Amino acid sequence: MKILRNYILVECFIPFLLSLVVLTSVFLLGNLVRLANLVINKGVSLGTIGEVFLLYFPVLIGYTLPIACLISVIIGFSRMSVDNEIIAIRASGISLGRILIPLVVLGLLLSMVSLLLNDRVIPYAHHRQRVLLKQLGIKNPTALLESGMFIDSFEGQILFIHKIVGNKFFNITIYQPQDDGPTRTIIAKQGEFTPIPGTDKIKLKLIDGTSDEPALDGSASFYKINFETLFVTLDVSGGNKKIRKKPKSMTLSELKDEMTRLEQLLVDDSRIRSEYHRKITWSFAPLFFIILGFPMAVITHRREKSANIVLAVLCAAFYYLLTLGAEALATKQVVEPALIMWAPNLIVGLFAGVLNYKCVS
Repeated sequence: MKILRNYILVECFIPFLLSLVVLTSVFLLGNLVRLANLVINKGVSLGTIGEVFLLYFPVLIGYTLPIACLISVIIGFSRMSVDNEIIAIRASGISLGRILIPLVVLGLLLSMVSLLLNDRVIPYAHHRQRVLLKQLGIKNPTALLESGMFIDSFEGQILFIHKIVGNKFFNITIYQPQDDGPTRTIIAKQGEFTPIPGTDKIKLKLIDGTSDEPALDGSASFYKINFETLFVTLDVSGGNKKIRKKPKSMTLSELKDEMTRLEQLLVDDSRIRSEYHRKITWSFAPLFFIILGFPMAVITHRREKSANIVLAVLCAAFYYLLTLGAEALATKQVVEPALIMWAPNLIVGLFAGVLNYKCVS
């Protein structure tokens, strides 16, 4: 049995390693283009970009590790099933249930690694990236301006720019939330930006646009102003202040302390509780994916690696969609987070249990 166990683990190890490297690299490529743009066009130092790039690894591995487990098990056991090695194992008097034992142990070990990532490493990487972004904005505020994405790095303002060419931009929308009224919205067809020397500010010159101004009487209504030219100052303030951690940047103990603090203040803590349980449930995804992959490989009985990879990715995508749906319900307080965040794992576990029962019996 020891020889068979080692044979199975070796059979799954190479697909696991390759899947982990390839999937992580694919996700990294999308961020590499944006980072290269900061170096080439924004003049950001290679040292800063290199650190940001390295911090992407643990964050992405948190997503790709469970998928790599599923792909490796499906590929490994599909090959064994097609070559009739599964039949030979059964003929020798070894039940498939005994094969599952080392897989379950391996899944538990990988889940513990994933729990360490979600509890310690990934929160640190998230927070460190925010710190670097803040420091980058202080040194070079224009580096924070990117097209095609919402930018919330500037004090009291959220921007969306469709296109940037040099120091000129086209089709910009600026949202300025008000403490005691509706959000002020500014839209301009084009404009240009200029850094203010010696400060952490940028001056925007907006051309040909409109501004939705809140009513002066404090009501929820607003009125529209058309302008030919309007100047707006963007400020990366608070550079010397300690950056407060977001829920994704908190460890499990920090999330628990935050829940206690919000409960004492009688403030809604559903978002914090959802993140707390998400970190735990996602950590056990490798275990459930391994248990799911074994019967799927035996039942499908396919040698084609591409088909097996597609099958694994579809299963992983379905699981992550379930998790996102559960998180949305938990955040909106439709269902208790402690219950709904475990639903994806319970669904996958139940489905895997039924398939394993059919294979073993």
